[in-house]
Amino acid sequence: MRPPAILYTKAMRLTRREALALAALAIPGLAAAQREPDLEVPYVPTPPDLVERMLELAGVRAGDYLIDLGCGDGRIAIAAARRGARALGVDLDPARIAEAVNAAGFAGLTNLVRFRREDLFRTAIYEASVIALYLLPSVNLRLRPRLLTELRPGSRVVSHNFDMGDWRPDADEHHESGRVLLWTIPATAGGSWALTMADGAAFALELDQRFQDVSGTMTGGGRMVQLEDAIVHGKAFAFRAGGRAFAGTIEDAVMTGADNAWRAERTG
Repeated sequence: MRPPAILYTKAMRLTRREALALAALAIPGLAAAQREPDLEVPYVPTPPDLVERMLELAGVRAGDYLIDLGCGDGRIAIAAARRGARALGVDLDPARIAEAVNAAGFAGLTNLVRFRREDLFRTAIYEASVIALYLLPSVNLRLRPRLLTELRPGSRVVSHNFDMGDWRPDADEHHESGRVLLWTIPATAGGSWALTMADGAAFALELDQRFQDVSGTMTGGGRMVQLEDAIVHGKAFAFRAGGRAFAGTIEDAVMTGADNAWRAERTG
């Protein structure tokens, strides 16, 4: 929920609302205690250069569907539409939604971008390939379970300034005008798997997963070894075990090794 495109200088006097919004960024709990009654997050801008960097980092292009949760004046969703992506922006503030609708009309992009006045926690996100955020740390953490369970593996989440707690970002860039972070939704690797090599050798995988990071064991041929460097990136899964490198993809309850060198099916 980003404020109008106004450049503030030290000599300018801020309204109480503007000062509160800026202070809330530095003091995470402040917005929850003193926010406007109908707003979840204070309205603070994403500079144009960071808008473009967010979209570049997330690889937004034609064929993507971007949802901006807390879209403010709609600048991120409109910029995504300029790249050929479909986009949706939601915000609780009716004035911001009206501003965004007008901006999309002026840009001639109403065929690609829509805006709704809506609680971002009630927005259906499962169809999105990209989620854009400029919220507060506490709001990001409240959203995190939904992002991980409702978005499809390989979907991207890009945030201006704020992280996701202990969910390690794939990229974390610091620019003069702010910070940009990116995450990729991982497929579910955790659990028990029966792995079969192309030559018929059989192994059992027992995997624990924390976001994109995986640990566990591989048992077969009379020995058990620990997995090393195991990581999930979208649907791609790679690890080392017993001195051998494994790489493949996860599709629901099946892992398929590169070049069909191995296959695994979920057993638990």
